[in-house]
Amino acid sequence: MNAAPLASPRLQRVLTLLKDGRPHTTRDIVRRARVMAVNACIAELRFHGAEIICQAQIVNGARRFYYTMTKAPKE
Repeated sequence: MNAAPLASPRLQRVLTLLKDGRPHTTRDIVRRARVMAVNACIAELRFHGAEIICQAQIVNGARRFYYTMTKAPKE
């Protein structure tokens, strides 16, 4: 996998958001971390050692994905 360096500003914004250990929707991550390819960012953080759970839930008839980091990557 070609992952961006962990020091990448894009990955650092997502990491900062997920460090609270709470679930965040794809939309929340897009807005608050200012990234577009959330699934790619999550894959790159996992490559660097982060443990991130993705859970799909149906909310008001629409499927939403929630990402929760349970272990941060080694920086």
